[in-house]
Amino acid sequence: MPEKEKLRIDKYLWSIRAFKTRTLASDACKAGRVKLDGNNIKPSHEVKIGEIYQVAKGLERKVIKVTGLLESRVDAKTAVYFYEDITPLEQTTAYKSMFHAPVLSRDRGTGRPTKKDRREIDDLKDDFFTTPDEKE
Repeated sequence: MPEKEKLRIDKYLWSIRAFKTRTLASDACKAGRVKLDGNNIKPSHEVKIGEIYQVAKGLERKVIKVTGLLESRVDAKTAVYFYEDITPLEQTTAYKSMFHAPVLSRDRGTGRPTKKDRREIDDLKDDFFTTPDEKE
């Protein structure tokens, strides 16, 4: 893919597939969810190779470094060559671990949990939500 010398941040985020549409990328910039060195940037900000951006998309937080500029949107396999994901590991695992939380449900009509059931539920919650440092 040919590279451009000037490129807007909203178009860049759309082309590397950080956002589904360019409008969503533009709205994220306007709302302050895209930052450069901790400062909010406008959708018209010109992207330069080597810059590091913090992008917040819902609960997901990413830190990306620009390694190349894309003229148009490409497939995901190609898009990976134009940015480097340098998100700290603790932020990545914190986001993903939310989806592996135990789902506590009881069969309909079984009534309230007994004391024994309540203790088992509390133990399960404590084991899952405590870090290894807290267990020591």
